[in-house]
Amino acid sequence: MDQKEEKNENLEKDNSEINQNETEKNDQNISDDIASKSEEVDNNKDSEKENEIELLKEEKIRLLAEMENLRKRFDREKVETIKFGSINLARDILSPADNLERALDALPEKEEYSQNIRNLVDGLKMVLKEFKNILERHGVKKIEAINKKFDHNLHQAMMEVERTDVDEGIVVQEVQSGYTMYDRLLRAAMVGVSKKTNTKNDDENNETNTDNVEKSEN
Repeated sequence: MDQKEEKNENLEKDNSEINQNETEKNDQNISDDIASKSEEVDNNKDSEKENEIELLKEEKIRLLAEMENLRKRFDREKVETIKFGSINLARDILSPADNLERALDALPEKEEYSQNIRNLVDGLKMVLKEFKNILERHGVKKIEAINKKFDHNLHQAMMEVERTDVDEGIVVQEVQSGYTMYDRLLRAAMVGVSKKTNTKNDDENNETNTDNVEKSEN
């Protein structure tokens, strides 16, 4: 009986040790799982933080680029405002210059004038010259149109002129001078453009006139 009790006690001890070992193993496994999950959570947090940092960097770079573009546009608009701020005034004061130039061109060159009239004409010519110099200092330049190829960006065709001594599409007459202000068109030049004479129609008209003359003679 004592031996049986001793065996039972040993079995109980063994079972107790086994249960304790299993419990320790389970506790260790649980601890390992918790540690693994904690590490995974930490890794996920680190990854999220890195992504957030990358997004913030990209946003910062984009904002800096936009600010640089705004600065460049502001500088460009500032320069254009300085250059072209008086474009309307420049366009308006061209008309008095046109009238003064027409008045001087209308004076007969060979006619004899009194000294007072000659002084007045010379004075007006000096005023016109000074006026043009002032315009040039502010970037306003006259468009050279005569004997130039017609350019719809600079010229406005007012008429066609039949010419046999020049190619077709050449400016042969200037009705009103044109001007540019820096790289912009201030006012288009009103011009007459050459065109070839229609020789076929002229020949037909000559033949018709000849036939009419012959018939009248008969």
